[in-house]
Amino acid sequence: MSRTPRLPRTSTGTGTGTGTRTRRVATALAAVALLAPLAACGGSDDDEDDSGSGAKGGGKTELTVLAAASLTDVFETAGDAYEKEHPGTTLRFSFEGSQELAAKVRQGAPADALVTADTKTMDDLSGETGEPTVIAKNRLVIAVGKGNPKKVEALDDLDASGLKVVLAASEVPVGRYSKEVLDARKVAVKPVSQEPNVRAVLSKVQLGEADAGLVYKTDVTAAKGKAEGVDIPDDQNALASYPAAALKGSKHGDEAGEFVEWLSSAAAQKILRDAGFQQP
Repeated sequence: MSRTPRLPRTSTGTGTGTGTRTRRVATALAAVALLAPLAACGGSDDDEDDSGSGAKGGGKTELTVLAAASLTDVFETAGDAYEKEHPGTTLRFSFEGSQELAAKVRQGAPADALVTADTKTMDDLSGETGEPTVIAKNRLVIAVGKGNPKKVEALDDLDASGLKVVLAASEVPVGRYSKEVLDARKVAVKPVSQEPNVRAVLSKVQLGEADAGLVYKTDVTAAKGKAEGVDIPDDQNALASYPAAALKGSKHGDEAGEFVEWLSSAAAQKILRDAGFQQP
């Protein structure tokens, strides 16, 4: 008959037997073996902040950058370049219409820097940001389908009967610019839809859901042949400015300021120019 093994007894005297000492040594060694892997992967709080909120002892800082939708492609490229130059910092971008980004800032969403597609939106957030710096400029074009099947040649063509035109909503910077240029030409456009950002406008044209739309020149460049752009003369056009600023609520104010400053550097400006943006 088998018996249930009994746990070793603990000796309270000074004359501990050899068997008891052997068991204690084995127990201690087992404990060390269990703790060693935990020590190797855990680390102390002083070595690195697991949340990515600081760069103590070689840790990384993650910056959240709120950026206008028209910067989507160029900022992905710029982000890679920045991270190579600043190995202690990683960038996480959130691309939306400038008005949506502003709403996030007002609601206290955690973020470190903001780049909008107009100065008005940035100015309205002056209490939430540091001093803004204009990093680039842009112009409107008429986006049309590949081959321009409807033969749109100018702003005046956008009120043609049967032409499906899509615009950004008036609270969106590109929507406001669009209204300005159309009103100046007295072109009455009844859009088939009003979109929350410029990339949504471009998408409607690319998918054939609209014949034309007003977007930034850089958006057509980013379309890589899936849409074409009809230029608008300078005297009929609007010039969009892109200000960038660190957010006062950032937990990484120095790093956010460094990123904003870098956007005006020669390296960053070349990336922006290659994507079709104009110098500030």
